Amino acid sequence: MKISPFSLFIFCFFLFHDIIHAENDSINRESYNSHDILIGERIFHGSVPSRAKMVNCASCHNVQAVDTLNWNPSAIELGLKYMNKDFKTFKSAITSPTGQVMMRIHENLLLDDDQIHQIKSYLTNLALQGEEPLKPLRTNRILFTLLIILFMLAIVDLAITKIIKFRIIHITILTVSLLFITRFLVISAVDLGRSKNYQPDQPIKFSHAVHAGQNQTDCLYCHFNAENSKFAGIPPANVCTNCHVLVKEGSRSGKFEIAKIYHALENNRAIEWVKIHNLPDHVYFNHAQHVVAGKIDCLQCHGDVATMDEVVQVNDLSMGWCVDCHRQTKVQFDNAFYGKYEQLHKDMREGKITKVTVDKIGGIDCMKCHY
Repeated sequence: MKISPFSLFIFCFFLFHDIIHAENDSINRESYNSHDILIGERIFHGSVPSRAKMVNCASCHNVQAVDTLNWNPSAIELGLKYMNKDFKTFKSAITSPTGQVMMRIHENLLLDDDQIHQIKSYLTNLALQGEEPLKPLRTNRILFTLLIILFMLAIVDLAITKIIKFRIIHITILTVSLLFITRFLVISAVDLGRSKNYQPDQPIKFSHAVHAGQNQTDCLYCHFNAENSKFAGIPPANVCTNCHVLVKEGSRSGKFEIAKIYHALENNRAIEWVKIHNLPDHVYFNHAQHVVAGKIDCLQCHGDVATMDEVVQVNDLSMGWCVDCHRQTKVQFDNAFYGKYEQLHKDMREGKITKVTVDKIGGIDCMKCHY
């Protein structure tokens, strides 16, 4: 059988191509397959030992969403950061970290190139798939459904099937279930549009306990619009860099979180902070009026944020809560702005009243907030 020169050329071409491709894969380690992902997952979770000891990356870097603050970056965040970086950069970040926190944690961490490549493969795949959201508790919904079913069964048995002979049992079941169903509906209706205990994750793990508490940073240094505007405002990234041009590493979060500030600046993108305290659109509220004229301290509405790592909404910000505050808060009545309230000044001089609260000067009039 004769082999043509052209066929021999094609055979040699594909043979050398496969050899070169395999060599490039082993050197660059930029490609990965399902086997790499599987082994990488096992290494990440501590199921495969390294040369020195068992490695359990998941003990620091959570794979699924959690409802507590983890100062270490999640597996998803690592995957997103390094998915477009080459193997050399990823290896250097793991084996030769520059930050003190990572140097301490990664001390004596021995992984060969294959294992590092497999971990990167797993993280890249995880980032492409996305993180599973934390599922909310559905206890109330399940209980409400069971009560509805019990209520309907009691009605059917009372009117049609009549399996239970004692009517007092039907009446008891109907009364109790109806009371609880009504309670659920009323509470849900009252809470509609309110966000008490709302505590969202932020794009950067910023701790108010560190900044406002430990470092005594004044609220108005970052939220500088509060004295002059309706809105307190979210500080731009260049406010953060006033301090973090020198402070490049956190004592708990390392360099990973602070680096997000510079990444936003370098890419000319705003940091997408999540607003926590929200009021309905039909409600008028002015920060300047409360902070400057009312002399209201920030923690009166926002809680003691100086003790919070992740800020949580502590008050329900309902109309009743605002009205109660207006009925109790004393007005700085010596201000010339309140000179037109002649009768109240007269009552103060004559001793008929000892103080003037906000409700006395129209603070609970509907049109003050719902214009």
